[in-house]
Amino acid sequence: MASFSRHDAKRSLKAVRWPLRLTRLGMLAESLVQSLWPLLTVCLLVLAALMLGLQDSIAVEVVWAIAVVAGLGGLAALGYAFVKFRVPSQAQAIARLDASLPGRPLQALSDTQTIGAADAASTAVWRAHQARMAARAAQAEPVPADLRISSRDPYALRYLAILVFGIALLFGSIWRVGSVTQMAPGGADLASGPVWEGWAESPRYTGRPTIYLNDIPEGSLRVPVGSLITLRLYGEVGALTLSETVSGRTEVPPASDPAQDFTVVQDGTIAINGPGGRNWQVEIIPDAPPQIAVLDDPEASAMGEMTLPFEARDDYGVEAGEARFTLDLVSVDRRYGLVIDPEARPDLVVPLPTPIAGNRREFEENLIEDFSQHPWANLPVLVRLSALDGAEQRFETDPRAMVLPGRRFFDPVAAAVIEQRRDLLWARVNNKRISQILRATSYLPEDLFRNQTDAMRLRKVIRQLETFAKYGLSDEMQENLAREMWDLALIMEEGDLADAAERMRRAQERLNEAIKNGASNEEIAELMRELRRATEDYLQQLSRQAQRQQEENDENGQGNPQNSMQMTQDDLQRMMDRIQELMEQGRMAEAQQALQELQELMENMRVTQGQQGQGGQSPGEQAMEGLSETLREQQGLSDQAFRDLQEQFNPGAQAGENQGNEGRNGGQGRGQSHEGQQGQGEGGDDQSGAQQGSPSQGQPGGDAEGSIADRQRALRDELRRQQDNLPGAGTPEGDAAREALDRAGRAMDGAEEALRENDLAEAINNQGQAMEALREGMRSLGEMMAQQDQNRQPGQGAQQSDRRADNRDPLGRESGNAGAEGDNGPLALNNDAYGRARELLDEIRRRSGQVDRPEVERNYLKRLLDRF
Repeated sequence: MASFSRHDAKRSLKAVRWPLRLTRLGMLAESLVQSLWPLLTVCLLVLAALMLGLQDSIAVEVVWAIAVVAGLGGLAALGYAFVKFRVPSQAQAIARLDASLPGRPLQALSDTQTIGAADAASTAVWRAHQARMAARAAQAEPVPADLRISSRDPYALRYLAILVFGIALLFGSIWRVGSVTQMAPGGADLASGPVWEGWAESPRYTGRPTIYLNDIPEGSLRVPVGSLITLRLYGEVGALTLSETVSGRTEVPPASDPAQDFTVVQDGTIAINGPGGRNWQVEIIPDAPPQIAVLDDPEASAMGEMTLPFEARDDYGVEAGEARFTLDLVSVDRRYGLVIDPEARPDLVVPLPTPIAGNRREFEENLIEDFSQHPWANLPVLVRLSALDGAEQRFETDPRAMVLPGRRFFDPVAAAVIEQRRDLLWARVNNKRISQILRATSYLPEDLFRNQTDAMRLRKVIRQLETFAKYGLSDEMQENLAREMWDLALIMEEGDLADAAERMRRAQERLNEAIKNGASNEEIAELMRELRRATEDYLQQLSRQAQRQQEENDENGQGNPQNSMQMTQDDLQRMMDRIQELMEQGRMAEAQQALQELQELMENMRVTQGQQGQGGQSPGEQAMEGLSETLREQQGLSDQAFRDLQEQFNPGAQAGENQGNEGRNGGQGRGQSHEGQQGQGEGGDDQSGAQQGSPSQGQPGGDAEGSIADRQRALRDELRRQQDNLPGAGTPEGDAAREALDRAGRAMDGAEEALRENDLAEAINNQGQAMEALREGMRSLGEMMAQQDQNRQPGQGAQQSDRRADNRDPLGRESGNAGAEGDNGPLALNNDAYGRARELLDEIRRRSGQVDRPEVERNYLKRLLDRF
């Protein structure tokens, strides 16, 4: 650094010439903005007002007054600019750049040593200082310009001017600025001279924007048909005239009328004659009518709901559509009640569905309606679809012949009632004939009706028909009778669905009738689904009935019947799938025979339940039952330890007084068991010490914990005994069960030790591990028992296999609580168990979020949440 010279200092100053130039340029921009913002604000406001045409909508005197004010404001702004504007000098730029650097290095580089120049040591220090300043100067960057002028414009007039000018750009026109010249002195004749404005507004449904005709040069002009042309002529009347051939008007107003409005309906010309006039060749954009078509024949479900697919399109979008159904009287089979001429009925008109959102230019939809109760149901009709677009153009399809879909009734009596209902709605003069037919039909009610109520309802309808035949039938009476007949037919068709056996029998009969009458595939599928549901309900009812009979047999000392029929769910499913497959293939005779076999099988089926609690259980079943009891006992000990842990963290409260400490029965905390007022719980006599030494009374480690620990040790001894008698030694499943029980025993030992040391949190963790290991052992034991049942040949092990078969429902599922797979066994999680588990998890989450609880308790609760 001692060799740093004055030449080096000049070279360092040259190195910052670009940052210096950019800094000076920014200072120039600052000066321009700070001095010219008033002038720019005035100019933008005046220009925006002219572009928006304010000079054409107000009096000329007001325009001149505004012009004088704007001129004075412009002069004042210009004077302000001359006063405030200063070109920044080089020294000012250096000073600003130097101020942005630490130590002002540029000033230091331009300085000279005045003291101690003869002293070599002082000179060396000075050169070292300049070298350090040169290094700092080399890091110089341009100083950003400060263009903020909020202190000079506190009312933000500049932003207001920019906003108004932006509005003028969007909604105004630059051509309107020239109209102000007509108001200049000496041009009064021009100020009142001819001026025009015009707009071409496209129909709203097209979505096209409005065209400002003053911005359109002469030549071709394309607008949609139906566009509204609006023209305004200003100045001396007659100076400007209009001629057009696009509206097709017969009554034309005077060509010099100042206000001209007409609609474009054809190609032609629009001409504004006079000074500044224009001429356009107008070409219309045609609006094609909408199109609509039926895609396929209508489909009907078994319940009579019709689905009619169609497609529609339009160049701008379909607005609406409708389907019109007309009775095809020529194609009607005029027999029986249809021989006479029908009463006049209006066409059946329903609106067509259209997309709620999205593009309506082209779409496909389905008309879904249920016409089952209409008088024309299941009769030939002609359907026409029509569509309407935004220009109110309508398109209608050619008539399409079809049968109006309706619900089909397979019960003979119900079908007869529906047929007579149709004849009644066809013509009310049929009422006498209808009453006679229904009376003849119901001659032997005990052979036709399932219950007396249906027969009485039909007799009521017959009496009303006979009464109205004498005095006449009004429209209201006709509708009421038709509604009653419809309800009666539904009851006779569907039956009373409260009884599962009756429901299944009715489903079988309806399916049988559908096969005979040649129903469609959709009807067959619908009836087959109904049969499956009814059969499932019947099996459940039959299973419950068999269970009740088994309980009565146990009380009376009777054994199980030896000859009981079993069906697996797969067997039943295969039979129904086979029936549906035969019907879909058209092999109706075979399908009817298979359905008859299913009916006989279901009627002859008997369901029995295995006897519970009797001797002769297999070793595996006995071991499973013992492990289930052990698991329940371990769960009870874990629950009691958790409740004691809750009481432990509230030493100031009496036993059972913790708010929110919910016991097993759902009540407020009541000591250890939470089930008795004096602390007596499920532990029996072993819990007697808990009344005096519960942790909630401030005595941790007292008799309560010792009692739980003793019970934990007794449970461990019981598990060891069960483990010694566990069957399946040498098999993979049996070995896995023994290994799981070993883990459960070690966890129980750890829980006992933790309980004796009053570490309830650790004890609960070990108890949870013991329960998980017990569940794994029981799963392995169940797999071993299932494997043994699979390997047993038919005829072998009759005693055990028969007993396990007796414990199954008609679908082959375990229904008792003696096996691991039972639906209502000790391990089955019913709805109450799931609800209790959710309540416990919610309570743990709530308490873990309470910051006033001790940290050790919150940590334990968080570990529980992580585990479960």
